[in-house]
Amino acid sequence: MNSPVSLAGGPSPIRVLVADDQELVRAGFCVILEAAEGISVVGEASNGADAVAAVAAQRPDVVLMDIRMPGMDGLEATRLITGGGPEAGPRVVMLTTFDLDDYVYEALRSGASGFLLKDAPRSDLIAAVRAAAAGNGLLAPSVTRLLIEAFARRPAGAVPAPSRLASLTAREKDILLLVARGRSNAEIARDLFVGEATVKTHIGHLLAKLGLRDRVQAVILAYETGLVVPGDLPG
Repeated sequence: MNSPVSLAGGPSPIRVLVADDQELVRAGFCVILEAAEGISVVGEASNGADAVAAVAAQRPDVVLMDIRMPGMDGLEATRLITGGGPEAGPRVVMLTTFDLDDYVYEALRSGASGFLLKDAPRSDLIAAVRAAAAGNGLLAPSVTRLLIEAFARRPAGAVPAPSRLASLTAREKDILLLVARGRSNAEIARDLFVGEATVKTHIGHLLAKLGLRDRVQAVILAYETGLVVPGDLPG
């Protein structure tokens, strides 16, 4: 995602919507984000339905979305917000109180670009918003483990055939494999003896070919297609 440009010529603030049914929690997030350079809170919502409506009205770049809310929950709201395709809506960062939340995998499959615990340091909150706005995913290590374990529990033969990867070049498949293993762009560049700009270009191409929003979705697809299997990650 390219940074929006203000009328003055510089980058515009990242526009954020905060959706949480607890008013004090919402207020706390808003205070932290408004104090951060380059971030502006453009709206709040107390449930999923309000969040969907606010996204349509305010057109934020990033939504902080609580998973568990009355009425329409964060999962359904995320599906509606991200359902138009990779570039159709804002990035969604899911919020929860529990790192072992039962809905982690479903939240990511719903189109979320990241996952953040509500008790995370304020620096992590700000970093999550900036990462999501830049098109990068953000997963806590415990969430990454949950994602891997979810696939480890799948019965043999449950992994779909890798037909979705047929459009990728050999180099793009190599890079997708390394992304799924948690490598940064700099690490991928070192592994493949290419420049970081080249890696970034390849990642952009493979995301576009596969219709994916970001690296988080790429990791999920790598597991779903069997490109990476649990236990394949280096120690």
